[in-house]
Amino acid sequence: MATHQEPPLTGIRVLEFAGLAPGKLLSISVCPFAGLLLADYGALVLRLDRATTAPTTTPSDQLTRRKTSIRVDMKSAAGISLIKKLIPKVDVVIDPFRPGVLEKLGLGPDVLLGINPRVILARMTGFRRDGKYSAMAGHDINYIAVSGVLSLFGRQGERPYPPLNIMGDFAGGGAMCFIGVLLALLGRERTGRGQVVEANMVDGSAILATMPRLGLKGASWGGERGTNMLDGGAPFYETYETADGRWVAVGAIEPQFYAALLKGLNLSPSDLPGTRDNKSDWPAIKRFFADTFKSKTREEWEAIFDGTDACVTPVLTHAELEAQGFDQRPAVTLRATPGYAIQEGGEAREAAVGQGTGVEGSGWVERGLKAGDGGEETLNSWMGWTRGRQFVESKGGLEWRDGAKL
Repeated sequence: MATHQEPPLTGIRVLEFAGLAPGKLLSISVCPFAGLLLADYGALVLRLDRATTAPTTTPSDQLTRRKTSIRVDMKSAAGISLIKKLIPKVDVVIDPFRPGVLEKLGLGPDVLLGINPRVILARMTGFRRDGKYSAMAGHDINYIAVSGVLSLFGRQGERPYPPLNIMGDFAGGGAMCFIGVLLALLGRERTGRGQVVEANMVDGSAILATMPRLGLKGASWGGERGTNMLDGGAPFYETYETADGRWVAVGAIEPQFYAALLKGLNLSPSDLPGTRDNKSDWPAIKRFFADTFKSKTREEWEAIFDGTDACVTPVLTHAELEAQGFDQRPAVTLRATPGYAIQEGGEAREAAVGQGTGVEGSGWVERGLKAGDGGEETLNSWMGWTRGRQFVESKGGLEWRDGAKL
């Protein structure tokens, strides 16, 4: 039986503001993802949702595993008072709003750090806080556009295309915010003090594109978009359709891997309409490879290339992976203190899979977190508060009860 120590963030308490103001669209994916990563590694995440008297429904945010929620009226002084009284027992606050919104609520950095000098305020924006776009609305496509990253994606002669919202929202945004929180927690271990963490998707995505950016003035990335080795220009780094309308991915960059590719295709270098080292021959070789891969089904190619060093793999869809029972796992494996399991199963897990029984849906389906679910239990666990004594409900949101004692 696998036995592990608790996840590394066990005991860390996080307040995650939901989209209560003009930052709402940003918060749908980015900040909940940072909170989800924190929760996967043991942090307790309490989401602050908007007060409402309407029937509680499941929100569109699905990045909610292991979180709880309370509804708070941010327009109420008593609602703001409740949040302030939580801050002394909180380690991290996640702010998803546009610049200035939290300050207008009376919960800016000076206020929060004044209440609790150890608190870490993680602030996520799309554009830079000090840039000319700072007051503008935007989405992933806009943030990676002004970072220069979007210009790298696309086929030769075609317009740039966005890689879903993975590059800006999730990698450059939520994941970078998560890293920032971890760095601030490390800093607090040394200094005893919290700090403000400012993450934005322009800088986050730009740093992820360090390699291609540095290669733009050289041979590796210096050509027109879609003509370079890693952006679809090279015949040995490309996707190809198979006879059954599915796809394989080829990444045979090194000469020995390229030789294994040709062997699997039953080709010799002399069969090709050019050489791999002559960039002007790449288009002709790509067309030749495309015709070759269409001669067999994806399954037939898998039988040929599986277990070889040709760097040829099937392009699997999420539907295929789910049907095959592919297990979703924590982002990284910590051997002694692994994160929580995502895939449903027994308690005894290998570290790579994670510890615990997993979550309903196994990472393929998430029902979302209803506003108000589980939050009062969290308040009791963290603070010892109970409804009617420390807090009451008014206009669909919780607020501090006048005259209540901590």
